[in-house]
Amino acid sequence: MMKTEVQEGQLAARTIQPGDRLAAIDIGSNSVRLMVVELLAGGQYRVLDEERETTRLAREMAVSGVLGRTSIDATLAGLGRFQQIAAGLGVRQLRTIATCAVREAKNGDEFRRRALDELDLEIDVISPWQEAELTFLSVQRAFDLSDRNVAIADLGGGSTEVIFASGNHIDEIVATPLGAVRLSELYQAPGGLFGDDYQLLLDEIDRRLKVKLPKPPFIPQVLFGTGGTFTNMAAMLIAAKGDSSQRIWGYRATRADVRHLLDRLAALTVKQRRDFPGLTSDRADIIVAGLAVIDCLLRRLKVNIVQVHDGGVRDGVILKMIDRLRPEAEAAESRAAALLRFARSCGVDLQHTQHVAVLCVQLFDQLAGPFQLNAGDRPLLEAAALLQDVGYLINYEQHHKHSYHLIVNSRLPGFRRAELEIIANVARYHRGSNPKEKHDNFRTLSPEEQQRVRQLAGILRLAGGLDRSYRQHVRGLDTQVADGRTTIWVDAGDDSDVDLWSARTRAGLFEKAFSTQVAIRPRIAV
Repeated sequence: MMKTEVQEGQLAARTIQPGDRLAAIDIGSNSVRLMVVELLAGGQYRVLDEERETTRLAREMAVSGVLGRTSIDATLAGLGRFQQIAAGLGVRQLRTIATCAVREAKNGDEFRRRALDELDLEIDVISPWQEAELTFLSVQRAFDLSDRNVAIADLGGGSTEVIFASGNHIDEIVATPLGAVRLSELYQAPGGLFGDDYQLLLDEIDRRLKVKLPKPPFIPQVLFGTGGTFTNMAAMLIAAKGDSSQRIWGYRATRADVRHLLDRLAALTVKQRRDFPGLTSDRADIIVAGLAVIDCLLRRLKVNIVQVHDGGVRDGVILKMIDRLRPEAEAAESRAAALLRFARSCGVDLQHTQHVAVLCVQLFDQLAGPFQLNAGDRPLLEAAALLQDVGYLINYEQHHKHSYHLIVNSRLPGFRRAELEIIANVARYHRGSNPKEKHDNFRTLSPEEQQRVRQLAGILRLAGGLDRSYRQHVRGLDTQVADGRTTIWVDAGDDSDVDLWSARTRAGLFEKAFSTQVAIRPRIAV
């Protein structure tokens, strides 16, 4: 595996400062893009230069599964020119990422080796989920997502990633193989896309979306779109209205606008499309497939408004670089502070969840010896207790499921990805059904991790039950384990009947996970 941070050895010992310059290169299926920025105070930046070359790296991918020699040569030549531009602008660090084409190609590693040998350039191939997270960072920086349920589509040449976000938090990421270049290669004849071929294209998009998006987590208020199809769509609609004062960034279109534009372009040959106002000629052969994806996606998500963002993955790369290189005093955030910030931003009742977290820790400490619990799971249980209700941000009825998605996609500082998986799963099962192998989030865990989740979620359910009244009547507890029985003595006020009842009704998962019977009893004051 190559280094995540490209050209890392060129970094000076000091961290970045205002005035320093960074650059990002995004190698896509259709084009290669460069962005050079200069840092400002507070982690902000201004764009100094942008460049784009259409190299159609995925030209032969749909049929052959490999990157074509001509496309590879054109891409390497473009990368060399981008390096020279970055060097001329005094860039301190350049990071280069590649997405679908290089990720899927049988000769993707060969392409990377040539870039390293010929250009001394390391290329980081990112996953669809990393790509989606970078896109989200870009959209989040450009638009106010507060108090909104939105979807974001990053439509490229080889794939489309769809991000569902509530407020400023990712709820779910869905990766699809619906790319404008890929679909055009499969369904479009050289002259255009007509008749049965056009219908086959639409049927394939619908089929893929039904598989990947059988039940979206919510109906978004708006679909934000990134990628060349979206920006060209905006340019064509602006040209049709004859309003040169409108910008591509932030342009809002209705589904009717998209549908009418698609119908007009689908009736034209590729040659005729090249003269279509607002459409760049190098996209004439793939625009119909791209617009068809947008139209089908809007219909599938039941969204009427699409808003265009002219940034994308490369902006997210820059933001990630800034976060990694900023002075430690600015970037560092303790686990506790990060958890509280995240919980507050999701509207969590902190008085309740913090009390449940205290009870969880007490139970864990008292059970650790008899059941040989791993001490490293203690902070994970505490975090799950604090964040169990973040899913209310999406909706009430399925909030435990949404809590899982929000936590696992939260990028909380201080936690490794594997730890976030445990925290998210424990929060997922603080209510509702018990963990099952048919649940995707649970099935992917190892047997040892599954047992940890069962035990920690069992503790969390008991502790949550002990504050069912949301009044913090339970002041403390003592636990005794003997002869296959666990007795929990509860210190509580006179109004704790609801809490004791609730804890008893929630004891089933705990009993199953620890192979014990549970008795919950109030401590009688002497």
